[in-house]
Amino acid sequence: MTISTKRRWLLLVVVSAGLLLITLDNSILYAALPTLVEDLGASSSEGLWIINAYPVVMAGLLLGSGTLGDRVGHRRMFLIGLVVFGAASLVAAFSTSPEALIAARAFLAVGAAAIMPATLALIRVTFEDERERNMAIAVWGTMAVVGSALGPIISGILLQHFWWGSVFIINIPVVLAAVAATLFVAPPNDPDPSKRWDPVSSLLALVALVGLVIAIKETAKTDPAPTVIAAAVLASTIGGWTFARRQRRLPYPLLDFAIFRNRAFLAGVLAAGFALFAIAGIQLVTTQRFQLVEGFTPLRAGFLVAAVALGAFPTAMLGGAILHRVGLLPLITGGLALGAVGTVLVLTNFATSTGLLVTGLIITGGGLGAAMSVASSAIMGNVPARRAGMASSVEEVSYEFGSLVAVALLGSLLTAVYSATLDLPAGVSERARESLDSALALAGEGAGADSALVTAASEAFDGAYLVVMIVVAAVLAVGALATGVLLRRHGPGSALSGPAHH
Repeated sequence: MTISTKRRWLLLVVVSAGLLLITLDNSILYAALPTLVEDLGASSSEGLWIINAYPVVMAGLLLGSGTLGDRVGHRRMFLIGLVVFGAASLVAAFSTSPEALIAARAFLAVGAAAIMPATLALIRVTFEDERERNMAIAVWGTMAVVGSALGPIISGILLQHFWWGSVFIINIPVVLAAVAATLFVAPPNDPDPSKRWDPVSSLLALVALVGLVIAIKETAKTDPAPTVIAAAVLASTIGGWTFARRQRRLPYPLLDFAIFRNRAFLAGVLAAGFALFAIAGIQLVTTQRFQLVEGFTPLRAGFLVAAVALGAFPTAMLGGAILHRVGLLPLITGGLALGAVGTVLVLTNFATSTGLLVTGLIITGGGLGAAMSVASSAIMGNVPARRAGMASSVEEVSYEFGSLVAVALLGSLLTAVYSATLDLPAGVSERARESLDSALALAGEGAGADSALVTAASEAFDGAYLVVMIVVAAVLAVGALATGVLLRRHGPGSALSGPAHH
């Protein structure tokens, strides 16, 4: 059934709004975290879980939700996801404890995991012309960049006028508008009951991811519990191994590992993961550093990290347009390498020159925007049509996994380096080692040696920030090297085919 041009582009607006909500909720708490931690009395570990519960649960469920969407119909899946997302936003806004907010964020992720594959699937079935579809996918992909950039700014604006729960309340009008519009513009629901959905596989993927995150967080603590680490590593290993074995035996696996043998596909997956790792990591630690050390408002810190998106937006749009001329290699490998250069500029100037810091963030964004814009083409163009749903799920998992590992690893590393290097003034409680928030709170209580404590804590935090940014630059350099090796035979015109198709 052919859908009119006007309805097609209206549908693109609706599904893009759905994706915007999901990516906004990934980054909207970065600037709000110091306020949240203070109001709810959350520990630094609980603070990271408030952010991470969302990508962990989403990444665990995404592989299965694409197949479930095929089975029940993508229009229905999109609507169900929106309703769950709206209800979870309401619960999150009025949470009264860190635990309640973590649970609400996990519930939000269930809605997001239903929405995300449905957005791409609806674009695929609505846009039949290939050039139109590529343009629609480019607009869709750019929403991920826009959402992650707007998150800290929107939360900054809201926190200046309202309480922290407003960062969740804002989702509800968007959800209501999207539900109403979907009923009018989306194509009829087209379920395929022959498609098998395997909830056990989804659960195993979730166990593997949660175990991995708990192990990372616990290892980075000042006094890690070996039993917790061992149990988490064991759960993650068993979950991952059982998941992989089960996929090989299922007639309709959630993940067919054979698709990773295609070099261009694998390069696209790595590019998406590396780019999101860098963006999430830089935004998380930079918004915290400038609020806590420099005294920026959440809004000012949000505008600062939006420089990443400012750089990413033009190159993301341009990447899709010139891909057929230049091929994947310069855009993916060159993009990640440029991101590493920008990050080095940030880490050498963050304490001395705001101008050079912002320039570094724009350069980083420019590189990562180019890599992300064509990662989708590399992924979707290098699998057979019958694997398109699986491929889009893998792409979405790599995005979520990138930001998830960034928050777990870099957030924990920031706290660990800060705690280990803090030179406490005499007579100050060891509580100051927990986090910079704790140290500033103690100084505010007049815990003796106030200015000395603030200076020592700020210096320790800056040292930790430097270490984190060195890790981000190194990871991007490794990403550039790995994708360069994978794509070395992919010249111009081989974006969607080439030697990888043996």
